[in-house]
Amino acid sequence: MASNQTRLTAQDFAPEVLRLFDQYVHGLVDRRGFLHGAGKYATAAVSAEALLAQLAPNFANAQQVPPEDPRIIASWVEIDSPQGYGKVRGYLVQPAAAKGKLPTVLVVHENRGLNPHIADIARRLALDNFVAFAPDALFPLGGYPGDEDKARELFQKLEQPKSRADFVAAAQWLKGLPAGNGKVGVVGFCYGGGISNYLAVQLPELNAAVPFYGGQPPEEDVARIKAPLLIQYAENDERINAGWPKYEAALKQAKVRYEAHVYPGTQHGFNNDTTPRYDAAAAKLAWQRTVAFFNQHLRG
Repeated sequence: MASNQTRLTAQDFAPEVLRLFDQYVHGLVDRRGFLHGAGKYATAAVSAEALLAQLAPNFANAQQVPPEDPRIIASWVEIDSPQGYGKVRGYLVQPAAAKGKLPTVLVVHENRGLNPHIADIARRLALDNFVAFAPDALFPLGGYPGDEDKARELFQKLEQPKSRADFVAAAQWLKGLPAGNGKVGVVGFCYGGGISNYLAVQLPELNAAVPFYGGQPPEEDVARIKAPLLIQYAENDERINAGWPKYEAALKQAKVRYEAHVYPGTQHGFNNDTTPRYDAAAAKLAWQRTVAFFNQHLRG
């Protein structure tokens, strides 16, 4: 696991710089717009370009489970998705010492495709004794390109109805996986949090959903949710949190089983340990809750 001794945190950046970075990551401002806005907070020692570099992910530092870890078995698989892009390619990880059939978890990435951080999340789930499958929505466009900026550009070219259908196909494939016990959960982050909410609406057979700071489904669709939800939000995330009051009211009205947590002082992306927005204490607690929730609803 990465050392925190020299890690920059959200407290090292002006709140406006963090807001600009969130807008940049989600395509609301371009690189030039970020640099122009962040320039007001630059110094002789740290330029706007340097601020952007400091906020960018460092995958190698944050890796917790190496791909060659002997405790896991990992492979790349392709499945059919006739309603989507035709084929889904994803990263399938399971514990090497698995005994019997295990619960399955679909892992849904942020808006950059299946980058090394999300692959690491899948490996972590395997060490928690789940079969994890992390599809790459960018597969139809050549797959995650190894560069976050290029990945964001590619992501905007996806036809989202087809991409959503690909994730539906992936969840249904996991339901029938021979190594699985027939129960499927989904965990997603940012874009993937929105997909987690979407799958909860679309799939009555889904057994559990854990959206991290994800966009909410339309209020009129909430009554279709059958799976229990564990909803995780960052406190300082105005863009996403604006949709929570109406979502919560709809969940209550529809009597959907849910629990929601807002992590004090955190930024959008607080679980992503590759960037300074990472909050170690909140991420640890959120992950403990996630694993316990899946253990409760996917086993037995």
